Parts: sequence; C-alpha cells; structure tokens
Amino acid sequence: SKLAALFEHPLYNIPVPEVTEKDKLFIINPMEKFSLQSSGSDEWVSSSKAETLLPTGKTAYDTYPTWLKFHIGINRYELYPRRDPLLPALLRDLATQRIISSVQKSGGTQLKLIMTFPNYGQALFKPMKQTRDQETPLDFFYFSDFERHNAEIAAFHLDRILDFRRIPPVSGRLVNITKEIWDITTDKKLAKTFFISPAGNVCFYGECSYYCSTEHALCGKPDQMEGSMAALLPDKTLAKRHSWRSPWRRSYHKSKKAEWELNPNYCAQVRETPPYDRGHRLLDLIDMTILDFLMGNMDRHHYETFEKFGNDTFLLHLDNGRGFGTHSRDEPSILAPLQQCCSIKKSTYLRLQLLATQPYLLSDVLREALAADPLAPVLAEPHLRALDRRLGKVLVAVGHCLAR
Repeated sequence: SKLAALFEHPLYNIPVPEVTEKDKLFIINPMEKFSLQSSGSDEWVSSSKAETLLPTGKTAYDTYPTWLKFHIGINRYELYPRRDPLLPALLRDLATQRIISSVQKSGGTQLKLIMTFPNYGQALFKPMKQTRDQETPLDFFYFSDFERHNAEIAAFHLDRILDFRRIPPVSGRLVNITKEIWDITTDKKLAKTFFISPAGNVCFYGECSYYCSTEHALCGKPDQMEGSMAALLPDKTLAKRHSWRSPWRRSYHKSKKAEWELNPNYCAQVRETPPYDRGHRLLDLIDMTILDFLMGNMDRHHYETFEKFGNDTFLLHLDNGRGFGTHSRDEPSILAPLQQCCSIKKSTYLRLQLLATQPYLLSDVLREALAADPLAPVLAEPHLRALDRRLGKVLVAVGHCLAR
C-alpha cells in the first residue's frame, strides 16, 4: 500500500503540540455514560436513564457513538488525528447506518439534505448532479457551476493526504429516494417537490436559490441515487464558528474584477490586516489555496474557524462540491495568494515535493484512498492525472518565489 507507506513517512509523523484541556473543543464529564435502550435497538440514552454499571474493563467513552467520539476529539490543532482509529468506523456509519429522517438544509444555492441516524448522528447529503466524465462547460461562470457529490468525497481524501485534516469525513452512499427520503421526510416543502418522471424514475428538486426546479430535478434509477454523506460538525449552539471572508474572494460578478486581480502587491496590505498580521493564519490560507488549485475549486469565498480557539487554530475547509469540474485545464488565478505572498509552510512544501515523486505519486495515493469508497471509482482517471500536473505547477510557483 502506497498510502500506508506515505503515512509512515517522517513528514507524516511530525508531532502536534501537547493538547491541554483549553485546547479541546469540548470538556466532557468522564462519568457520563451512554447505553442502548434495549438489546437490538440502535437508540442510546444518557446515564440518567442508563444502567450505572458498565461491563468490566469498559470506560464511559467506550459507550459513545462514533460521531460523538469524533466531536470530542476535535482540538485547536486538528479536526481528527493522523492515525485516527475512529475514521474507518465513522466512514462505515455514514455509508451504512439506517436513515430515520431526511430534511432539506436551509440556505445555500443548491439542494442539500440533513440525514439523521438512529444513534442521533447526522450527515449532510449532497445528491449526484452529473456523471464522473462530464466536464464543466467552458462558458460556465464558477458561481453557476453544479456542486458535485464525488468532489466532496475526493476533497476529504485529498485533504487528508496533504496532512491538513481540515475537512470533516465524507463517504459515498447509494440512497433509496423513496424509502430513505420521500417516505420519511417531515419537511413539507421538500415533500411537495417529489414526482415520478415520464421514464418512471422517482425525482425531486426541493427549494433553493439555483437549480431547484422541475428542469433541474434530481432523479433516481428508478429510485437509487448516489450522493456524498459528510459527517456534520458539532451544532453551532455547542461550538460557535466564526465565518471569515477570504481576502482573495472572487467578485461573483460577470465582468467586475476583484482588487487582488488588479493589484500585484495586494498581499502587502493583507499582511497588515488582522488576523493575517500575526501567527500562521496567512500560511493556513495558502495551504487552502493549494488544496483548491489541485481540485480546480474557484468557489472559496469564505472559510470558518472554531471561535473557542481564537485566531490560533486551523481553518475548516468546508463546501468543496465545485472542485474536480475540469481536468483538461488548470486555473492559475487560484494560486494568487501563494504567488503574491511568496510564502508557504516548510512542512507543506516538503510534503508536496514528496507527493511529486515515486513511490508516493499524488494520483496513485489518492486513487488508492478512493478505491475503498462505496461509490468507487470516485474520480475519472483524467482528474487523477491532472493532480500530478497541477502539483508540478505549485512546485514551479514556489521555485519562482525561492529564485526571487
């Protein structure tokens, strides 16, 4: 396994700082227990109703569902650890747990559903909108592109391979539209949008700003539909998040350019503006830029952080559905922060160099990671080959900076 060998490499074993109590997102009561309500039930209840004694050798933590263990593990430095024994179990839960509720997520430009499991875990479901080999039309603006379910899956694995670990776990899943959405939804607005197409397929379109109409309906075959299931982050009432506007945000206008596109010295003023004037925030943003360039994602207008950790924490790389739209061309403007600031973390640069060499070629390790997903193959081969080409361009850009 090239992937296993990569994660054994010294560059993937750089220790994170010691995690103190104040560095954890949640401080938990070590005596709080959860248990199944009855044998054969998927439901669990807290210790106020559960038996007070646990089986010998078990701790209270052992009784927690996987999604809760994931939330508890979040700290100032990482969303999940490199060698996280939870990850395979969490991905399996996302792909297989019984769905007991499906409602539309409010807000956003395209349809997304919140799926709830019997153990109170929740996932964000993005349905399939186009096939693997369809490219975004050249005449499309980035802001009128589809969100792709397979891009969400691939982005999670790419983010992990780059050792950022800032995207919540995502798994592909085949969903039965009738049994797992239509029959169980309590969302009346969503329920009104279901219909049977002339071809006899079950379809729905929901309510949203774009692409929510009969002409853009999402249809099963006849009721089976692919989608991505992303583990939800802790509710914002429990763990507040701060949304930051990206300094290199695009204009979202058909003809107007953003300031960074007109001013080659734009980075100088960013460096003087909080929170980029101290700490590693700017370097973290450049990490995100590299991730986006590799995926071809032009739609990074905001990013988020957990409020508890202030400015000294990682950025959350959420909403990656507009990545992997084109493999035949690269978008150099995505790399503007790297090129204008000429800054990159040494650890990121060294890992990128490693991923440009055999036996750790980026396309090979991502192909291996995606092969385990229930919807494999997740990416068409030209997208995987494009990653190696784009990685070469990132290294050339850093080379130009070093030469300067």
